[in-house]
Amino acid sequence: MDVKDALHILKENGYKYTGKREDMIGYFAGEDRYRSAKDLLSFMEPTYKGISYDTIYRNLHLFSELGILEATELNGEKQFRIKCDTHHHHHFICKDCGFTKEVHTCPMDDIRSELDSFVVEDHKFEIYGLCPACQ
Repeated sequence: MDVKDALHILKENGYKYTGKREDMIGYFAGEDRYRSAKDLLSFMEPTYKGISYDTIYRNLHLFSELGILEATELNGEKQFRIKCDTHHHHHFICKDCGFTKEVHTCPMDDIRSELDSFVVEDHKFEIYGLCPACQ
């Protein structure tokens, strides 16, 4: 997803386009990793003096709810990244720097037969470890 697509989703759902929201989305679009609210606040503060955690968290929650951002918990803290392409895949996530790598093998292919009488509505598979740079 790019910034233009994300802003379109906001508009389609009745939310205002603002420069602040564009900059927030742009931050995640430029990162190939999960980032925290604190990381976003540090990025935004030089341009938006006095921006609060409330503003950051409110927008992160909105972006996640609208499918603009994906969320996970990493090292006890909620982290976010821009929503990936629409093709089905999973992630390896570096526990140190948050770098993500797409994993195209899906464990559901092997598990589905064990759940034949259940309706699976969604699933998420994440692998945690250290990327080559953090090892």
